[in-house]
Amino acid sequence: MRRTSTRTALLLGTSAVLLFGPGGAPARSQDQNGEAEAFERGAVDDADEIVVTGTRREARSASESLAPVDVISGTEFVNQGSNDVQDLLRTSVPSYNVNTQPISDAATVIRPANLRALSPDNTLILVNGKRRHRGSVISFLGGGISDGAQGADISVIPALALQQVEVLRDGASSQYGSDAIAGVINFRLKEAPDGGTVEAVYGSTYDGDGDNYRFAGNIGLPLYDSGFINITAEYGETDGTVRSIVRRDVASLIAAGNTAAADFSAINSYTGEVPQYWGQPDVDDNLKIFVNTGYELNENAELYAFGNYAERTVTGGFFYRNPTNRGGVYAGPVVDPETGALAEEGVASILVGDLDGLGVGEECPAGIPLTGTDGLIPDADILAQVAASANCFSFYETIPGGFTPRFGGDNSDWSVAGGIRGAFPIGTGLSYDFSVVRGVNETRFFINNTLNASLGPDSPRDFVPGAYRQAETILDAAFSYGLDVGFASDLNVAFGAQYREEKFDISQGDQASFALGSLSDQGFSSSSNGFGGFTSSSSSKQNAYAFYTDLEADVTDALTLQGALRYEDYDSFGDTLDYKVSGLYRVTDAFRVRGTFSTGFHAPTAGQANVTNVTTQNVNGVLVDQGTIPLTSGPGQLAADFIEARDGGRPTLGTEESTNFSVGAVFDLGPTNWTIDYFNIDVNDRIALAANINFLEALNFVADQNGFDPYGTVIEGLNGLSDAGVINRSEFVGFEDLTEFRYFSNSFDTTTQGVEVVGTMPFSLTRTGASDATLSFAYIDTKVDDPGEINPIDETRVAALEELLPELKGAFTLTHVEDRWRALLRAVYFGEWEDTSNGTGGQGDELNFDAELGFFLTDKLELIAGATNVFDNYPDKNPDALSLGQLYPEGSPSGFVGGAYYFKVRYVFD
Repeated sequence: MRRTSTRTALLLGTSAVLLFGPGGAPARSQDQNGEAEAFERGAVDDADEIVVTGTRREARSASESLAPVDVISGTEFVNQGSNDVQDLLRTSVPSYNVNTQPISDAATVIRPANLRALSPDNTLILVNGKRRHRGSVISFLGGGISDGAQGADISVIPALALQQVEVLRDGASSQYGSDAIAGVINFRLKEAPDGGTVEAVYGSTYDGDGDNYRFAGNIGLPLYDSGFINITAEYGETDGTVRSIVRRDVASLIAAGNTAAADFSAINSYTGEVPQYWGQPDVDDNLKIFVNTGYELNENAELYAFGNYAERTVTGGFFYRNPTNRGGVYAGPVVDPETGALAEEGVASILVGDLDGLGVGEECPAGIPLTGTDGLIPDADILAQVAASANCFSFYETIPGGFTPRFGGDNSDWSVAGGIRGAFPIGTGLSYDFSVVRGVNETRFFINNTLNASLGPDSPRDFVPGAYRQAETILDAAFSYGLDVGFASDLNVAFGAQYREEKFDISQGDQASFALGSLSDQGFSSSSNGFGGFTSSSSSKQNAYAFYTDLEADVTDALTLQGALRYEDYDSFGDTLDYKVSGLYRVTDAFRVRGTFSTGFHAPTAGQANVTNVTTQNVNGVLVDQGTIPLTSGPGQLAADFIEARDGGRPTLGTEESTNFSVGAVFDLGPTNWTIDYFNIDVNDRIALAANINFLEALNFVADQNGFDPYGTVIEGLNGLSDAGVINRSEFVGFEDLTEFRYFSNSFDTTTQGVEVVGTMPFSLTRTGASDATLSFAYIDTKVDDPGEINPIDETRVAALEELLPELKGAFTLTHVEDRWRALLRAVYFGEWEDTSNGTGGQGDELNFDAELGFFLTDKLELIAGATNVFDNYPDKNPDALSLGQLYPEGSPSGFVGGAYYFKVRYVFD
């Protein structure tokens, strides 16, 4: 692995300083919300940042918050290379992780992210303090930690729209409801009534792929004489990258004489050079629009609204289908090497289909014997016999080099929120906020360069497997009252109610994507290979209502206390009551201690409870079709019967529960400000995809226990299905070819603990310049306390939960302004971690550097050049890269794209 030496890092930092000449930096004012409109400033002193997340009292500084809150200015977001706020958060928040998803089914479309090493849906996302709707994607392949998660899609937020982002690193379910176990991220939109920014960006990787561009603009406009409307739009595209090599099996095919395998463009026109796709996906037509507006009716009432529209097309890769051994497409039975007839002892073969299926036409061999070099080339005479027959068919005739599907989705996202807030007539002291939020995210899937093998020669190569759609509606009524009880401040009494409805829809795929063709009973697999189409459309929804109260006050000048209580009731999963107590004690003006204790919960989504999906996973080098089914379905009840008989208990799906404890200190050392916080999070009965179950084993076991024919038209004797206790065979359509299947249930228990440190310091590198330095660090350790007694998770999943993310992560950011120059230098450290996805084993630590340099041609026009991963660092290479063509581990927290550069032009106007 390439390493960045200390000497090189020092030279880079020194060079950045020496670039600046004498003189004064052009000054720019801040708007009414304290947002730095000038882009020549980097990070702002956290001690002066005002936050609203984690409290329902008046806004307070981050250093006075009762729990740790990271504050990231909008300026810091746009002064970076990436246009995805997830990547920006990864460099700014040490306990936030997100990585590239090269072959992850729907997780490629909406990447799962982790705060404090917990599942993506254990972090609540807010926009302007209002709950953000979830994405439509469920991460079936989430690297172990995120498996089965359904989180919000924050990549639709353009960085230029942000005033600041507040990351509350603390349990907050009692304040905000379900999901806030790891913390809360609140995206606050710009509110400027005038001025704006336009920018254009172009970039690419050092390797010459991954070209990307974007155009973005923000403008603030007055709304009559007492309001504003702030609009942001962004459009761009990002080309995919390929970080793979020719696989061992492909090289063997070429050496054996498979000329089609040698012509890589014939195998997969999308990759051009290698048949296996490993890299960042292609993102096309990436459009993001956000609007934020407010209008003051009078001094006691304000109307507000905000919303967004976004769309993009994301295309990732799948595993290569070898033309000699891909089950259900190519791999045939053992046959006589001379005749191709079935044999107890013989050679492997290529699968042959009898097209009339009746034995009326010309008789077909059972398979085409693989008798050529190393058993990789089919017998030429029998292959010619099959090709010449109108009744016999093999995919080796039409696709002799194998194929690699390309999978992706067209994602669209929109939301609208509006309300009125203010204070009741003077004298009551009661403030209010009434709001409604509606949000929808939809992903329409496609899979190209594949086939439905059971359709034989009539199979199309491109399919539309269907769509997922998540829709949520939230009604909120919030109140706050300041009560004088003799404390050092009024006792702030906040209370309110919330109603939330979510709906998850599945749209049927095109007929060919799930069809059970005429060759299905001859060993050919049905459905679009790699991602089977949804056999029918369905809709599932759930409702929840909540009541909460929140008390907070400065009991004395030195002591602030907070208490919160929330009751929430789901029509599908019952109710829960959660609480939180917090305190901050000012030992001196420069030293404060704080602590919290809270309970939390996360309720299953309507999608998790009802989704159906079939995907292909690499298991020990073999491609296996895995299904995900609802527990309430026919196959789900089959699984429940099997597990109950085997493990002595029946799986269920309900809420997961947590307890969260933290203690920390905030202190000043000279001009520097520091926060140090320890946290401990216990999560019990975690909602997750259960361990895989062998489909035929479960079917045969339950059939034997109940005395019925597992292959009959009707399966009887299974528990909990209907009054008649019957499952129709039709309920298994789309699952006939499954090797394994799984379901959502409450499974295992974990404990996650760690220490987070953040330090900030304004200073001057030169006599006339201004500088800021920020150091952030996190140590996080997760242990699986109990893998579960009913269908427990396996050792690989345990290892992923405990080792897939580095325990240590840190970042140091330095910004400097001198005259018309602006510079940023950042070092990000990732500690050692364990790759559990494809068995690449232990991975070493990484130290990556980002740099950006800006020059103001005028006070308004800036030219910018920068690079991410300046020294082109990569993770440790996969020791068995030839098996899958995978050079680097896909789970790398630092990515595996390598270095990249970019150029920007930015114009700021009044």
